[in-house]
Amino acid sequence: MTSAAVSVTAAAPGWPWPVNLAGYDRRPDLTETELEALRRLGLNLRRRRCYDRDHPGWPVISRLLRPLDDARAALWCPDTPHHRRAITDAIGLVLLRCAEENTSYWAWSEHDWLGLIGVSVAAFEHPWPGWIDGTVRPYVAAYAYLLGGFTSFDQLGGFNRLALSWRVFGKDAVDRAQEQITDLLEQWGYRIGRNSDHRMTTVICQSLLLNHSPLLEDLTTEAFDRLRQGTGMRRWHLGALFGIQRAVAALGFCEPPSFSVHGTMPAIEGAPAAWTKWIERWHDTSALTPKVRGIVRGMMAKAGRWLADQHPEITTPDQWTRQTCAAWVAAVDRMNVGDYIQRTVGLSKRSGQPVSPRTKAGMLTATRAFFRDLQEWEWIPRRFDPARALATPRSVLALIGPNPRVIADDVWAKLLWAGLNIEAEDLPANASGPCYPMELIRAITLTWLFAGERSDEISRLRVGCIRWQHDGAPIPGDSADVLAQDAVCLLDIPAHKTGTAFTKPVDPLLGKAIEAWEAVRPDQPRMLDTKTGEHVDLLFAMRARRVAKVYINKTIIPSLCRKAGVPTADVRGNITSHRARSTIASQLYNAKEPMTLFELQAWLGHRSADTTQHYAKITPNTLSKAYRDAGYFERNVRTIEVLVDRDAVESGAAAAGEPWQYYDLGHGFCNYTFFEQCPHRMACAKCDFYTPKDSSKALLLEAKDNLQRMLAAVPLTDDERAAVDDGQAALGQLLERLADVPTPSGATPRQIGIPAHATLLPIITVNQTPT
Repeated sequence: MTSAAVSVTAAAPGWPWPVNLAGYDRRPDLTETELEALRRLGLNLRRRRCYDRDHPGWPVISRLLRPLDDARAALWCPDTPHHRRAITDAIGLVLLRCAEENTSYWAWSEHDWLGLIGVSVAAFEHPWPGWIDGTVRPYVAAYAYLLGGFTSFDQLGGFNRLALSWRVFGKDAVDRAQEQITDLLEQWGYRIGRNSDHRMTTVICQSLLLNHSPLLEDLTTEAFDRLRQGTGMRRWHLGALFGIQRAVAALGFCEPPSFSVHGTMPAIEGAPAAWTKWIERWHDTSALTPKVRGIVRGMMAKAGRWLADQHPEITTPDQWTRQTCAAWVAAVDRMNVGDYIQRTVGLSKRSGQPVSPRTKAGMLTATRAFFRDLQEWEWIPRRFDPARALATPRSVLALIGPNPRVIADDVWAKLLWAGLNIEAEDLPANASGPCYPMELIRAITLTWLFAGERSDEISRLRVGCIRWQHDGAPIPGDSADVLAQDAVCLLDIPAHKTGTAFTKPVDPLLGKAIEAWEAVRPDQPRMLDTKTGEHVDLLFAMRARRVAKVYINKTIIPSLCRKAGVPTADVRGNITSHRARSTIASQLYNAKEPMTLFELQAWLGHRSADTTQHYAKITPNTLSKAYRDAGYFERNVRTIEVLVDRDAVESGAAAAGEPWQYYDLGHGFCNYTFFEQCPHRMACAKCDFYTPKDSSKALLLEAKDNLQRMLAAVPLTDDERAAVDDGQAALGQLLERLADVPTPSGATPRQIGIPAHATLLPIITVNQTPT
């Protein structure tokens, strides 16, 4: 038993404490007379309701009795004999424990009061067998609360906080406070009155008790901060406490709860103290987003640990030189996973392996930003140029490029089917079903499957983000009734990671799903959009808080994978919310009538087409079709019709040197056997191997019955391709170059007398059929 008296917390300003603690004799020790009187009273202390009123011991312990009697008068008690006896028996227990410990209850600590109340009903009844039951326990806790400042309710096991609140504050005051809060929470979608009311009632009563007032106006912002930081609230209480504070804020008594996306960052360890101060000073000054500031802070903390290990003489940024930068770039290039980190719990399985090129580039980018800001703000002198001294090595940049993690088409098709048919039984649920209405779940699922947006943008969509148009004009009224087959559904995207707000077309299925959710969405308080600083009506909000952006990764995707019968990971890694963005972009880029890169850039909301290339990937099928349509073989090879004289072949005349194959030039035939090697094949010089079509020999040749027609492939030179592509001008240049080149018969075109205005042969203009 401790001898130090408990300091009783004063009541909140708006509610007076039921008993005046300052008016009592609060000496911690008992006098010999008081102790003797307690021992002589004995059985009277047990059943004080029927004690001997004339016993001489009662006046002796009056300084102990009066506060207990005043507290009993202030307590609310149901008007039943059982409770009237219990409230009196509780006083007897307190006095008996004073006699046992030889000290007054003013000296008891919370641990001492807990020893009397017990951690359970069984522990409370055990020291008093046969005459004490669990009904007395709440009244002992009430005396401990009013007189001893006891608030360790979390250690009482299954303790009814509502009953205790009624006892000390009065049933009407507590019920009125609960009704004000629960009415608002029910409007916002809380399931008060079903399975969630017990938890909410517990936390409301716990908040009132810890704040020492039943008045909601006493639950100020500072009071809620104390409740969160204290030990009286368990971890599972905090979610309900968030809703309670939202309701109290809506009533005008406090500020809404702050919502930190990135949590509290741990203190930097292992780096020089001076270096750590510079990091924290930069972090508190930088205008980058909280997430980016945290990344840079972590990277520079790693640099600080590297300094402590390799360069202990350098402790501040102004000591860095170009040599230090070069050493840091080399260290980053050779760094392994797990080097210079602060926390090793849950370290990646890749520990000890080289970090990825992107990680290396990210570390150097963070270092450049850190030193650039310090120099720009004139905190350190300009001893080097961060852009040059800390540039990412070319060997690292060469390993980085667009590599979208596209989900395979067959897997994506199954996920689409699962999303279009998702039901309540497909989702994790409690006794009352999924934690959100199915309309919300379907809307957020189809948004992920069809919108191609980041999870942060999905969670920040606003009420009224869907619009319908037909032939460029808005569709008035209820779109469900007048929606045309070719109506366009437009989705308004808020300001995002790389740009301002924009509008994009989406599938009408998504628009209908969002409208179905808006039709049943409970009214919600306006919430702060941390990206823009505006208070807006968020689309995906329930119970006065937004749906977490991790809900897609943690709940929606695993549920869809189970329903579709596909694993939650593939060869590219886990299926995450962001991979849908790459998958949809790649499918739009490879469609039968694909989007151009710039159209896809606008649809994704990118500022630069370079960023879009990190999402759109050409599939092998699309690449094969493009290669086939490009006609690489046909561009470099042309075909020409060949007449084969089978009579000359069968009679043996061909073996004797007689012509047996004739290349059709359109205006005549060439019987040169190695025609494909002739430099004049596209601008025939009409040498001795040439036979005009209007000659009698050509007419006799075409009249033969045993003539076979075939196609021969002729490869083209650069000059010949230019003649094909560029026309007459290129042909003239070709003729000029061949003017003095001998023909198969030996004479040159100049000697034969070919005119300079000769035209392109039909080998190019007519016969272009591939072999």
